Amino acid sequence: MNDAYNVINSLLRTERGTIQAKEGKYFFSVRKAANKIQIKQAVEDIYKVKVSAVNTSVMSGKRKRVRQQLGMTPDWKKAIVTLKEGQKIDLA
Repeated sequence: MNDAYNVINSLLRTERGTIQAKEGKYFFSVRKAANKIQIKQAVEDIYKVKVSAVNTSVMSGKRKRVRQQLGMTPDWKKAIVTLKEGQKIDLA
């Protein structure tokens, strides 16, 4: 079970995410090396729900500047998990 917590970093709570949650879609920040099968198993283990689909995308890091020093935030992976009909994750 410890492996499931290494796959998922956090549940993303954004404005777009709360709108999609009504349709059974939830956004997660996941480990960059994780694949769709690992993400599906991790969500099912942690939240005790049934997953019907997983879509992933790698989000590019942004350019940031602190005083005269230029830098980049790291790339990260986002997963959009669609739950089966009648399933939901309790966000409270």
